[in-house]
Amino acid sequence: MSNNSNYVFDTESAEEMARLIEQDRLVTRAMGGLFAGISATEQERLRTVLDIACGPGGWVLDVAFARPDLEVAGVDISNIMIAYASARARSQQLTNASFEIMDITKPLEFSDATFDLVNARYLFAALQREQWQPFLPECTRLVRPGGWLRLTEPINLGISNSPAHRAYMRLFVKALWRAGYGLAPDEESLDSTFVLPRMLRELGYESIQYLPSVIDISLTAPGWAENYHNYRLGGAAAKPLFVKTGVASQEEVDRLYDQMLIEMMQEGFCGFLHLATISARKPEDMRVELSSQG
Repeated sequence: MSNNSNYVFDTESAEEMARLIEQDRLVTRAMGGLFAGISATEQERLRTVLDIACGPGGWVLDVAFARPDLEVAGVDISNIMIAYASARARSQQLTNASFEIMDITKPLEFSDATFDLVNARYLFAALQREQWQPFLPECTRLVRPGGWLRLTEPINLGISNSPAHRAYMRLFVKALWRAGYGLAPDEESLDSTFVLPRMLRELGYESIQYLPSVIDISLTAPGWAENYHNYRLGGAAAKPLFVKTGVASQEEVDRLYDQMLIEMMQEGFCGFLHLATISARKPEDMRVELSSQG
């Protein structure tokens, strides 16, 4: 974990940036497109969009390219990722895409009701469980009345027919929970998606939709190489967390990690990673909610 954020992995790591670039493509593909959960009619009304914890900026850049009529902003705590995303925007001449360094656990440097859509994906390893309560009102402050908040989170880290893969993912979930992440009631589950709709209703949102998706991690799936690379890099980066939280010794972690990679390359390996997108509309008559972060 880096010194300047709660993110489980190193925010300034080139390997983590490479992993997030691939993960971004996998998640967008699984969701069924850039604006999954937002109707075609509502998409046409969008003018300003924010991506929170944008990482290397893949989703922002894809949206900016697909919709040159939109102003798309991305924020992240990582210097290296924001620099990379900004360089890509310049090289692709996407003048409607912009990036800034911000800490999403603090009030964001935007005016009230600035964005038609606030998007955030895979914050399960960036926000500790007590930080969700102030984070969602801060998002609400930024969404214009009639605009949308969309959250995409994993339900699990993958279910497969590999004993080592299943065991490693169970350890990962336990380590995350013990380190203070996730809204599930105990360390047996990573899933926060069943809690988020209730939290959004309590904030006054309407038209809440829950859209489940899957990423096929099987050996015969088209995206297997990307998925394997994601597990290889993410699994290696998680090792210190496993040891720190006491879910396994270094020797156990190393042995299980190596066996997981072997089994994921064996003929017949198959599995799914489940995720869900929750989209919610801020009512036209909702007053601006002031952030409680700080």
